[in-house]
Amino acid sequence: MYRNLSKCALIFLFLALSGLIFLLRNIHTVENWNCHTISALYQLQNRIHSSFLVENLPTFYHNHTFCAHLGQEPSPEDVLEERYLLDSIAWPLPPPHSAPTALRHTSDPVHSLFAILPTNGVSEWHVGDQLEALVQMHDFHGRPKRYGGDFILARLHSPELGAGVAGKVVDHRNGFYSALFPLLWVGSAQVEITLVHSSEAVAVLRRLREERPDRVYFKSLFRLGFLSETTVCNMCLPPDQQPLCNYTDLHTGEPWYCYKPKMLSCDTRINHAKGGYLKHLITNKEALLFQSGVNIKVHIRASGPDKINVLPQKEIVEESSTMKPEPNNMVPPSGYYYGDSWRPLTGVTMRQFNRSSSVSQCLKNKVIHMYGDSTVRQWFEYLIASVPELKEFNLHSPKNVGPFMAVDITHNILLKYRCHGPPIRFSTVMSSELRYISNELDGLSGGPNTVVVLSIWAHFSTFPVEVYIRRLRHIRRALVRLTDRAPGTLIVIRSANLQALDQEVSLYNSDWYSLQLDKVLKAMFKGLNVLVVDAWQMSLAHHLPHALHPPPVIVKNMIDILLSYICPENKTSQK
Repeated sequence: MYRNLSKCALIFLFLALSGLIFLLRNIHTVENWNCHTISALYQLQNRIHSSFLVENLPTFYHNHTFCAHLGQEPSPEDVLEERYLLDSIAWPLPPPHSAPTALRHTSDPVHSLFAILPTNGVSEWHVGDQLEALVQMHDFHGRPKRYGGDFILARLHSPELGAGVAGKVVDHRNGFYSALFPLLWVGSAQVEITLVHSSEAVAVLRRLREERPDRVYFKSLFRLGFLSETTVCNMCLPPDQQPLCNYTDLHTGEPWYCYKPKMLSCDTRINHAKGGYLKHLITNKEALLFQSGVNIKVHIRASGPDKINVLPQKEIVEESSTMKPEPNNMVPPSGYYYGDSWRPLTGVTMRQFNRSSSVSQCLKNKVIHMYGDSTVRQWFEYLIASVPELKEFNLHSPKNVGPFMAVDITHNILLKYRCHGPPIRFSTVMSSELRYISNELDGLSGGPNTVVVLSIWAHFSTFPVEVYIRRLRHIRRALVRLTDRAPGTLIVIRSANLQALDQEVSLYNSDWYSLQLDKVLKAMFKGLNVLVVDAWQMSLAHHLPHALHPPPVIVKNMIDILLSYICPENKTSQK
């Protein structure tokens, strides 16, 4: 009898295990089944799995071509353009024998110096002249550097006048740098030279960008009924370690992948979110190259005076054939501050929109589409806060994620914001809300009452530049299609800006990464019917500390430029 009971127990246990295996293998058919017990156990296992996502991340291929050249096959013209763009941002690296090197042999801002050079041998400067400061870099022993590649910023400013302009830095590749400034105002002007990163630190940043595009990783939640699982996602994942879910965009060919869940199918993906930042990316010796207050954004002192007094512009007199002025080959800046107000030098006349009524009148009968990262979302938030008539419509969107929409019924204004497609490091975005900018642009009617504002840079700093070029190329083609079918559409692009840096931020979002992306952005849209708000120079020229999201006074100037583009002075005066 006991033997029969044992046989029955074994048979029952076998049937139970078979049923459990059947359920797990056919999970798509059990959505409405009562599987609370199974899902509870599975979700517990999944929570444990998710908590170890960082530790269980696969080893990434240390080959930049794997990530850089995913997506659609580029045309010969695309390949040629990419080569030109990469050549245009090529950065001098330290000599091979100097890397890896000890900290004492790297650039030290404390021992380095700069000096203001006289103009034509005379220490007298007038508005319209060019000021040059010569920078000589030294190492921590005080010895002169013999090669270039340091990332240096230069600014000419006057605290008394609320004035400031970005300088151009020329690397002579021998330890010397020239900082060139146009003289644009009468009065005091002080030179400020800042070492952002040593050439040795830039070499580390460049290696990370090419070899570790996985250092910011993403994740997605997959769910069916009571079952859920979270897996790692990125633009490029090794295809031979786990099965992949391919979410490549059908229209643009922009690649995106997630590791396939163990129990669920790829079409059960619910959302997208930032997973986190990989640690321990650099050696202890390399970490010394990224020390706040030591060699990250530290001012370089002057060997003599760091200030000059700028005199009014000289009267233009006819030059004799033997007295020709020296040519000034410096590319003029996009603008400068005076009285804390930005003064563009690129054709648009800056208008001040100090009252909400003037903003409303400018945007009257307009539809403004804002696409991109949080730096353009900041513009959306600024307009909402400064124009009481713009009422935000509750779309029940996640905070800081969107999409967002605001309406001014009285003035017939519609203002919209939507984040760009992956990679986007926002907290959680529903999969259905992930949209690529180029696809969104193809869905716009456009026209004289349509304004499109774009900002796309901050979330691409961890990827090879080829990835950014590909994304901008898709956006550019969509903009050309938009302006062809609706010629009156106004397109405004917000460029990258400087931000506060420490060691951690430098490895993921260094200003060096942003500078390279900024140069590519401006080059790719040059010559098109596209207007640019030069956030890079606006953040560099201002006296306030750098911030990923600039302070209100800078944002106000940016918005004034945007509105000056939308409502130029000449059109206003004709009404």
